[in-house]
Amino acid sequence: MKRILLVGVSILLAFAGISQTNGPVISWDESSFNFGDIKESDGPVTHKFEFTNKGGEPLVVTYVKPSCGCTTSDYTKEPVMPGAKGFVSATYDPKGRPGPFSKSVSVTTNCTPELSTIRFSGKVIEREKTLADLHPRKIGDLNIENNHISLLKVKNTEVRTDSTSIANLTDKPLKVTFRNVPKHINIEAVPETLRPNQKGKIVVKYDATKRNEWGFVMDKVTVAINDDTNNNKNQLTVSATIEEDFSKYTQEQLDAAPKLVFESTTFNFGTVTEGDKVTHSFVFRNDGKQDLVIRKISTSCGCTAVNNKTDIIKPGESSSIDITFNSTGKSNRQNKSITVICNDPKNAQQILHIVGDVKKK
Repeated sequence: MKRILLVGVSILLAFAGISQTNGPVISWDESSFNFGDIKESDGPVTHKFEFTNKGGEPLVVTYVKPSCGCTTSDYTKEPVMPGAKGFVSATYDPKGRPGPFSKSVSVTTNCTPELSTIRFSGKVIEREKTLADLHPRKIGDLNIENNHISLLKVKNTEVRTDSTSIANLTDKPLKVTFRNVPKHINIEAVPETLRPNQKGKIVVKYDATKRNEWGFVMDKVTVAINDDTNNNKNQLTVSATIEEDFSKYTQEQLDAAPKLVFESTTFNFGTVTEGDKVTHSFVFRNDGKQDLVIRKISTSCGCTAVNNKTDIIKPGESSSIDITFNSTGKSNRQNKSITVICNDPKNAQQILHIVGDVKKK
């Protein structure tokens, strides 16, 4: 009986082997390819990956999916008969993608297993950038590297200089001057008049000692091209985050300085219905030895209103900042921040948070 059972199992295994052999079988001539160095300026490159159907039934490519939008593919659409060849091609677009790359294409067929993967790699040699590439934004007829000059953090005692590159890509000279310039900013174009295809720069000198402001501030300057005094839409923005300069404080001054301490810096209002208003008081005290001065309070959203009871808090005294959040037009999870700037050298900027969920009516 055992002998008959073993013979039966052997026959079944043999039939299974024949069945697998008779199905389609994909055999790639190569499953990976290296393009080597390619020039961005030469445009897309293509490689054709060929395969042979080494099975006993027609092979059908049912789906091809590149790993990224930078790659497109083509493939044999009709069934590939046993012993015949088919292909899957990969076309890579190097535009705007300098440096090494490694991509793949997933190929689905009626074989077992259904999925196979081909891979390609290489390195894109960046094309030489033109004046237009280097100056992608425009202010009137003037091409500019960036129409926003960000000075980042600036001490209130500091004078900072920065610049942005400009270019004249027209066929006429462009004179670049400025209007509506605030007193704390000195700005000029170098050179003032650009010849066709000439490059220059706009230089900004920012005097924070004259700004009389704290935290993030932004100014807009009107750019006049060829003395155009009628167009106020051509604007350059200049921003800075002004911080108090405590660098020259002695240890004695630091020990005697004010100290801002909040009881809590986060308030969770739970869940409210859209249109509801939520009010909370953030209580704080001055644990220092000198008057605590609240320089500025700003919010991350116009939906949050602030009421500060006093700007000067004596040593040992407490106060509060009342925050009202208006949920009108809001939904789902909310996280709003309030920035408090003061004269505490060790905690000059404190971030408060109001969080919660808003459900629709």
